[in-house]
Amino acid sequence: MFLDKDFLLTTDTAKRLYHQHAEGMPIIDYHCHLNPVEIYENKNFENLTEAWLVSGTYGDHYKWRLERANGVPEKLITGDGDPYDKFKAWAYTIEHSIGNPLYEWTHLELKRFFGIDTLLSTKTAPEIWEKANALLATDAFKRRNLIKRFNVRVVCTTDDPIDDLKYHKLLQSEKAFKTLPAFRPDKILNITKPGYGDYVAKLAEVSGVAINSFADVVAALHQRLDYFASLGCKLADHALDIVVYADATAAELDKVVAKARAGEKLSDEEVAQYRTALLKAFMREYHQRDWTMQFHIHAFRDLNTAMFNKVGPDTGFDAMNDRPIAEPLTNLFQSMEDEDNVPRTILYSLNANDWMPMATMMGCYQKDVKQKLQLGCGWWFNDTREFMRKQLTVMAQESCLPNFVGMLTDSRSFLSWTRHEYFRRVLCELLGEWVQRGQLPDDDATLGKMVEDISYNNAHDWFHFFEKTEY
Repeated sequence: MFLDKDFLLTTDTAKRLYHQHAEGMPIIDYHCHLNPVEIYENKNFENLTEAWLVSGTYGDHYKWRLERANGVPEKLITGDGDPYDKFKAWAYTIEHSIGNPLYEWTHLELKRFFGIDTLLSTKTAPEIWEKANALLATDAFKRRNLIKRFNVRVVCTTDDPIDDLKYHKLLQSEKAFKTLPAFRPDKILNITKPGYGDYVAKLAEVSGVAINSFADVVAALHQRLDYFASLGCKLADHALDIVVYADATAAELDKVVAKARAGEKLSDEEVAQYRTALLKAFMREYHQRDWTMQFHIHAFRDLNTAMFNKVGPDTGFDAMNDRPIAEPLTNLFQSMEDEDNVPRTILYSLNANDWMPMATMMGCYQKDVKQKLQLGCGWWFNDTREFMRKQLTVMAQESCLPNFVGMLTDSRSFLSWTRHEYFRRVLCELLGEWVQRGQLPDDDATLGKMVEDISYNNAHDWFHFFEKTEY
């Protein structure tokens, strides 16, 4: 029963939809945090700990949070503990994680990647470690071969505007899949963060644009957008942890930039003015280039100051925020609609209470393009069966679910492609229940096409990753 071929598929309709329509569809992973250097170098993982828990300077903070909750010492999480001891600590944690999605994901990855059906525990850890490591040493488990094995056609990484994108250039020779950059300008938006002045100086250097005003910042970013576009970039992404809105004159913006570069403290109003003006500049660029803009809203980051100082960001010390977003987000989109410069947009929020405000706001600015604004899939803490179902339901009730662009991994792991399978099973499960209750016709042709479109076709067509002759 556990993770058998029909897990989550609770009706005959769900089983048909998944096995006949979803299961064989390719994958477009339009938002992830894989390292393009690792994709290019195409090395084997040294062991299952590197593949699963920690690789280089980053790792799986989903797992790290759970280990801390289970009393695992930091030495065996982000510290210098022995790799096998770290793996055993994860096995110990899995024994205590029933009900957490990581319990299902961990065993699904063992099953799909390694053919291991054994439940992970402290008792079975030695045999699983030995079998997985033997497979990880083979050519089939090199990074690129893992991507190919799961029929991934596009991988969109997350890249800073000043990145040279060297490895994206080198990866253009790879024919089995595309590795494309995605523009992530958080550092230029986060004007109150330490190092803003140094970052502006680096932006000026790589763009060749002398920066002495807010308009110069925009000009420098325009140059970087051109560069990203030359390497196939079609998406931008913003970690919009808070949403603010305030208009400002050019002179006010120049003053704000000068103060920030000098290290002077800014008022909340000045921060709002700068972020609003810069987001508007980005939205104009994205619309004119026919790119997709993504807003990831309401992460409450780096809450444990002592651990942030010790191990840095993105290590499992973030949470969910609950600040108001409806008015500032609407003001931003209305101001751009007045200019006819609303780009294709996907809106995500860590706080599911935001989904209805976002979904209903989206409906006010749809035009020209099929599903120009989308409600993003259940993200981060919401990347669970319960909240996948909720997001699909909100999207269906407030917009056009058959137009949805589907799942992404948002992961740093090469073993996360199974999240697409999990999502597709949840989608088919939900549709099957709607059919069973008489809410939908039991029409495999219509529903099957819908499942195929959400699984792959919509992303293929909507993002314009391919020429018409490709795939």
